[in-house]
Amino acid sequence: MGGGMEYNKNRWIEEWGAARENLEHNFRWTRRNLAIVGIFGIAVPVLIYKGIVKEFGHEDQYVPPMIGSEPGT
Repeated sequence: MGGGMEYNKNRWIEEWGAARENLEHNFRWTRRNLAIVGIFGIAVPVLIYKGIVKEFGHEDQYVPPMIGSEPGT
């Protein structure tokens, strides 16, 4: 009924899948990995946070002009 559906496995895809499944077993901390974690895991979020806080501080200091307070109105 459903016969004849065999397929050929791609060796490279199977190796890639096996490597993904075992990533946590094969991972090693290196200087490069520590640098990447330091930059993208700590430095970038801190810089984004500081930029957002600074922007909110600028908004708090901005006082919009009141309607009808212009001279001649």
